[in-house]
Amino acid sequence: MKALNSLQSYRRSVQHGAVLTVWLRYRAPYHWPSMLNFLQARSIPGVEVVEAGAYWRTVVIGGRQGIIHCRRRNGQQLAVSIHGLPARLVPGLVARLRRVFDLDADPVSIECQLRRDPLMARLIAQRPGLRVPGGWAAFEQVMRTVLGQQISVAGAMTLARRLVVRHGLPLAPALATDKRLTHVFPEPQAIAEDDLSDLGMPRSRAATLSGMAKAMLEDPSLLQPDSDLQTWVKRLCHQRGIGPWSAQYLALRQLGDGDAFPLGDVALLKAIRLLEPEPTPLAERALRWRPWRAYAAQHLWASLSAP
Repeated sequence: MKALNSLQSYRRSVQHGAVLTVWLRYRAPYHWPSMLNFLQARSIPGVEVVEAGAYWRTVVIGGRQGIIHCRRRNGQQLAVSIHGLPARLVPGLVARLRRVFDLDADPVSIECQLRRDPLMARLIAQRPGLRVPGGWAAFEQVMRTVLGQQISVAGAMTLARRLVVRHGLPLAPALATDKRLTHVFPEPQAIAEDDLSDLGMPRSRAATLSGMAKAMLEDPSLLQPDSDLQTWVKRLCHQRGIGPWSAQYLALRQLGDGDAFPLGDVALLKAIRLLEPEPTPLAERALRWRPWRAYAAQHLWASLSAP
């Protein structure tokens, strides 16, 4: 969310067969367990796996399928093994990985401001260096967000799995060596013209999925940053089925806006109710967390799971 000027570079290994490894640097602290917990709860079977402190997923970069394997290493680095992608695609992949894992954040500066609130100070003490995970790709994050409207995370992942099995491309045989990774996430063309209501969701939500796929095909820059957050949210809310919660959540996950805050989120309301027996209305309470409300939201969501 904040640019990481001095640590922007990465180190790459010599190529061995079809595998490349890059080391991505970040500023400490970094609460890696919370990142993995978030990814594990939202992992789509066939596309993602979280196990033994590491994260795997299938990807499509530059029209090429691949697999990435991410794990934390000493020296404030993530080690990422890249299977099936040529070296020329690594810079674009690295930029995406830095956004997904929020590697450009300055946790010391962010937490210094958030600690002025005693509640946030308590939460930061439990998870110093908590990051805001980003979406892997704009279209995928839009589909995840719509699937997650008004249902549990587990329910949304069930729907996502059905979407992938029905519309995602099978992983290329050369890459399909792990039986847990079988597909890549669908492209917009596969969703735009299909009736998705038989996936087990309300017809209105199915129509929103198809409608957003069409909208992103017609305007590939639909989720690009605007002049300010409120203008971006207002513009996105013109899309059918996209309200303030969805737009703010997309701003948080995909746009990477550090002050995005999905105010009506049920889990946020639950968290603040559990943490403060007589809470101030969340809209008013969140004003204390500006300009880092996205990080405050991530701390609230994380508080609902065991430390």
